[in-house]
Amino acid sequence: MGTAAGVDEAGRGCAIGPLVVAGVLVSPRRREALAAEIEAVALRSACFILPPRAIDLVVERGEKLRKLNYLEAMAMARVIRDLRPDRAYVDSSDVVPERFADQILRVLPDKPKMVCEHGADDRYAVVSAASILAKVRRDRIVAELRREHGDFGSGYCHDARTVSFLEGWFRERDDCPPFVRASWAPVKRIRGL
Repeated sequence: MGTAAGVDEAGRGCAIGPLVVAGVLVSPRRREALAAEIEAVALRSACFILPPRAIDLVVERGEKLRKLNYLEAMAMARVIRDLRPDRAYVDSSDVVPERFADQILRVLPDKPKMVCEHGADDRYAVVSAASILAKVRRDRIVAELRREHGDFGSGYCHDARTVSFLEGWFRERDDCPPFVRASWAPVKRIRGL
């Protein structure tokens, strides 16, 4: 039966804060026991944080098939490498899950059996667990950013409070703060670029 790892992300579309990729390694017996205390039942967990500047570098570089999806695949590969599962369940960010799985597997020294699907966090408890860890880690980072910089809402550009915060920031300063994704089109629009 072996071990299984679930990998997911949080914060992919936001303008403020990092994108966090997390993974959880469980055995089939423990997978059934996943509940409120994921960390307590997981054999191991791993998390990889992609700060806005790293995302901006990749997005602005503009190479086909080497943008955000590829960066996320590399982060997921890092988490999988840290967990060393026999089988990895991944929530695909790419419209072509097979391509996403191939990008991950290409950089892994050990090749776990890969299950890469859209909506994997709805189908596999271990991916749901990883999703929760990624969201909790990101929420903590965003809460710290709010303590330092004030209330900016959710950090997503559909949030009026986020837009207002960014407009105020750019009225007072020319630079883009390191916690904001300067490469995002709505951020560029707000900056007047």
